[in-house]
Amino acid sequence: DPSSVEMDDLLAVSEVWTDSRNGERPTSEALLSVFGSNDIHQCVDIILRKGSIQLTTVQRKKMVQEKKLQIINEIASTATDPKTKMPHPRTRIENALEEIRFSIDPFKSVESQVADAVSALRPVIPLQFITIRLAFMVQGKDYGGVSQMLRDSIQKEEWTSDGNWVCVVSVPGGMKNDIIDKVASRSSDVEVRELG
Repeated sequence: DPSSVEMDDLLAVSEVWTDSRNGERPTSEALLSVFGSNDIHQCVDIILRKGSIQLTTVQRKKMVQEKKLQIINEIASTATDPKTKMPHPRTRIENALEEIRFSIDPFKSVESQVADAVSALRPVIPLQFITIRLAFMVQGKDYGGVSQMLRDSIQKEEWTSDGNWVCVVSVPGGMKNDIIDKVASRSSDVEVRELG
């Protein structure tokens, strides 16, 4: 959002460089020919709207690797194997992405690339996106930590006559084991049941 940024706050110096490493600046004629103006603000506006970011190989590899991990985590936490109804291991997803030579763009959003990755992965590994319902019963003493952790996915909750807290949550199938493990780490006597 260009209106949310003050140009003077954005610039380290009020100069346009042809090569900042070597300290080379363009001539006024060059600025006029490329940008149609000598005004720094107009030049910067055009650079921001139409320019491209030059990255070193190391920077690009790091950005691609981080984006790749985000894509893998997103798929692993939402997709399941239709045969086993269990999440695919992250390494299986990563290996399949490498096998199909899926190209990751460090500048595109994770969400848009997840959709493309899923389409490309489907012929290689079976993926199913399901939502499962789990019922948890924990002792009253463990209520605080468990309810806070599950707060966003609780569909129904109640207290039993013996002081236990019961809740039903809805989560992506790929998150089933993670959710169960997290609840078990907060409540050692947890009872879990998958609802049909």
